[in-house]
Amino acid sequence: MTDTPRTPPTTAHHERPFISHPGRWEKERARAERTGHIPDSTCAASCEPVLVHERTRWGWLAWTVPGDGSLPEIPHKIGVLTPAATRLQRLALRWLTRRPTRRIALGSIPASLRLSVAAVALISLLVGLYATCHGIPVGVALPAMVLPPLLVEHLLDLLDVRAREHVRVVEGDGACRYLQRLAALHADLLQAEASSDRSELRRSAALGQHLLWDAVGLLQTRDTRAASADLIARERLMLQLAHQAAQILNATAEDGTADANHAATQGRPLGPYPPAARPTTNPTSRHTPTPVQKGTFPMTRPESNPAITAPDVYFLFAHEPYYPASAQEINTTVVAAASLLHPRARQPDGARIHDLLTRGRRPGEIVPLSTLTHELDGGARWPEIGEWEAVTEDLLQLIRDRDCDALNLCLPDIARALVCAGPRSEIRAVDPKSRRHRAYRPADRVEVLVEVSRQLAWAAAGSPLWPGDGLLPPLNSADKS
Repeated sequence: MTDTPRTPPTTAHHERPFISHPGRWEKERARAERTGHIPDSTCAASCEPVLVHERTRWGWLAWTVPGDGSLPEIPHKIGVLTPAATRLQRLALRWLTRRPTRRIALGSIPASLRLSVAAVALISLLVGLYATCHGIPVGVALPAMVLPPLLVEHLLDLLDVRAREHVRVVEGDGACRYLQRLAALHADLLQAEASSDRSELRRSAALGQHLLWDAVGLLQTRDTRAASADLIARERLMLQLAHQAAQILNATAEDGTADANHAATQGRPLGPYPPAARPTTNPTSRHTPTPVQKGTFPMTRPESNPAITAPDVYFLFAHEPYYPASAQEINTTVVAAASLLHPRARQPDGARIHDLLTRGRRPGEIVPLSTLTHELDGGARWPEIGEWEAVTEDLLQLIRDRDCDALNLCLPDIARALVCAGPRSEIRAVDPKSRRHRAYRPADRVEVLVEVSRQLAWAAAGSPLWPGDGLLPPLNSADKS
């Protein structure tokens, strides 16, 4: 398990208003001085300050305008948009952060009227008078004159209520200070997502939005002291996500350099092994892999006893998703075929699966578990080989204990379904938006395996997947010798 980063990535997001657009704050401040109330030392506690809203992809921050001309340090309010927001829900965010409604005082009466309502009332009055002058009865014209202003007043309030259903808002120095830190880390995730097309970064940004949403929910129902344990846990998780995103960006940048071996030693989000010190083999026995062919990953031939060094074939299997310290979902794993010979894997089941897996394969081929099931008459002959469920569970435990290398993947639903289906299977899916059916055929499955091969080639460049130590001899070792 990786250690939690002790310091957040260097960031200045949301420390001050509009930090990426310095001139914007001066414009908003000047507008606030013209149209609103700037609090000063003479203001009472009930004074309502004018707020400047800074919209973001995740929500908004509402800043007060200090009377001394300084910049505010803590937002007055923070709003967080619901995760996976639709276009209509994002419009709700813009509605809530619109400029304050101008109101007209009603003389000595302690009340005020919205300017929009007053405008509608004036138009209704003129239309009503025009209608009565042209013979429309007063009993008909009068309700038509009164109803529009009332409807407008009610409609605006109703829109406010409906919009707040999609946004959670907190205020107060303690809650806003905590959420400000969390939002700064989330801004790092969004910035990383915008700078790369990696699916891991998109998932990290989506998870960050969920963490913000959950944190606001806690702050709305409990104070910061009562919810401190839960809030700290969410902040640590957000910090891990930001740290992981920085590692992914660094690894992506290094991948384009000429020194592929050096780039492969940096932090890699997909493996081939969990982030920790791993057992190393003799560096002189390692070779730089040859260029990747379509659908395969050629690797160097073993130079030592085949009982220790595995044939260069890979075993892919899907499993129940789990979340390591990096908080990224892992639902599919690729290991070297020789990992099936590990003494901690169920034996002789693992050795029999290894024999079936490596028989007649191309060098570098990635063989899904579903392919073996297809070759075993749709799974009817699995009892002759062994209990593949127990073997794959043992392999996952080996990976978590860092006793072998693995390429950890988070495949999308369709891609995962394709590798779980047989090589001749067809999968039909329905688009929830268009309601159209689409068929995914064996060619789509091949494309998924080609993409996995590409990721494996990147992850294992210059450092083949380590199958583990103390491997048992393969069942066909006598034939190979």
